[in-house]
Amino acid sequence: MTEENYNYRTSQSLLRNQFPGKGKLQIPIIPKFQEKPGDFDDLLLIGFDKTHLEDQNHLDRMVHFFLYDYRFERVWKNPDNDIEKLSRYRAALSPDFSMYLEMAPVMQLYNVFRNRWCGAYWASKGIRVIPTVNWGDESTFDFCFEGIEKGSIVAVSTYMASEHDNRRDQKEWFMAGYNEMLRRIEPEKIICYNTPFPEMQGDIVYVDYERSSWKYMSYERRFQKEDLESFKIGGAYPKPCDIMEPYLIGKGGGSAYGGEWKPSKPEDYRLIGKPGEIKVTYAKDGSKVETKIGNDGRAVAERHHTTNPNPKFHSNPHDHKINWESPRKGVPNFEKPHTNYWRDEYPDGAPEFKAFRGAVMKYTFNSDEENHFKTISNFKECIIRGGEPVFVWKGLQYGVCFYGDKYCIALTNGEQEKICDTPDDVLNYQVGEDRLRDVITQVTVLHRNI
Repeated sequence: MTEENYNYRTSQSLLRNQFPGKGKLQIPIIPKFQEKPGDFDDLLLIGFDKTHLEDQNHLDRMVHFFLYDYRFERVWKNPDNDIEKLSRYRAALSPDFSMYLEMAPVMQLYNVFRNRWCGAYWASKGIRVIPTVNWGDESTFDFCFEGIEKGSIVAVSTYMASEHDNRRDQKEWFMAGYNEMLRRIEPEKIICYNTPFPEMQGDIVYVDYERSSWKYMSYERRFQKEDLESFKIGGAYPKPCDIMEPYLIGKGGGSAYGGEWKPSKPEDYRLIGKPGEIKVTYAKDGSKVETKIGNDGRAVAERHHTTNPNPKFHSNPHDHKINWESPRKGVPNFEKPHTNYWRDEYPDGAPEFKAFRGAVMKYTFNSDEENHFKTISNFKECIIRGGEPVFVWKGLQYGVCFYGDKYCIALTNGEQEKICDTPDDVLNYQVGEDRLRDVITQVTVLHRNI
């Protein structure tokens, strides 16, 4: 055996056995956090991705890892690289490696081990560490609380479990694990990143999610490509994004797909109803929309009586099938226009809308603010799912629609057409003298399917 081979097989980067734990799994134990006066007064957190050695303005914050895992894999792969940096802050929460419900059980166990090993390692280097706790379903309860001493101060996040982005909350999942944590760990305090649920018991230290975000940090640090590369794991591509927050913030618990979809804007309600119902609504320009509700109470198809957003690809009327699996699972996805769906379903023509029990459907348009694209990511999500937005910029009307597996953006009369491979290509389209990427959050949105 060569010395190189011997050193590799006996190295701590491979064995990770210098922090023996309890029980057969030997998950490392993170020592109890020794609280100092003022540690939790008006507490704010800082994401690991925002920390750096030059920071002088946020050292009173605790470092959190409620981020996508690839943003902090480095602390596991190269644990010594960030010791100096982390030691400058008030404390560090142990890294929140994901515990998604859909994960293979062995991966959930592995991520619990990595969470505790990193926390124990940092503590051995003199860093003040608070264990972050996460869980899957009940099958994880026998290992997901290991490595944390009874009476410890712990940290959790309710963000993934909370209602947001057209998703219902996952409170039932969260509270089952939270209550089990209270029973097994009996924590002295619980740091809660994001608003606590009213049902949560214990001595909770609420950390305001918004005030801890990059928006309230007192410096502006430009992230270059080399910064992103330094965080990612092999094969992960740093996709372009308008602001860092939606790119970096990911909460690693509950369902990987998020909670069940729910309507959040007036026009969303046309996509749910009674099985077999045909809903008739009208866009702001007066064009008619017919939505067919499937057997599960969710829309399966929609007929648009208009040629918008591009007459070249849209007859009047034209139809879209709606699926709830691809490209985004659990949300309404509009497929490219079809001309035969309603004809096959109803050879004599689609039936007239008839309200159940004589009820009249009341329909309210989205406000301009509700249709407004608040971020570039919001726009990209819309067109990926077939939203076909129509918008106005400097007096001219534009629209985006499917072109096979690509996207087409053009004036709504079909002129100045550009076929694009990706949403980012769409964003590079020139709307007059401006690039769409630079003005998409300022345009007036007339209509969007979703």
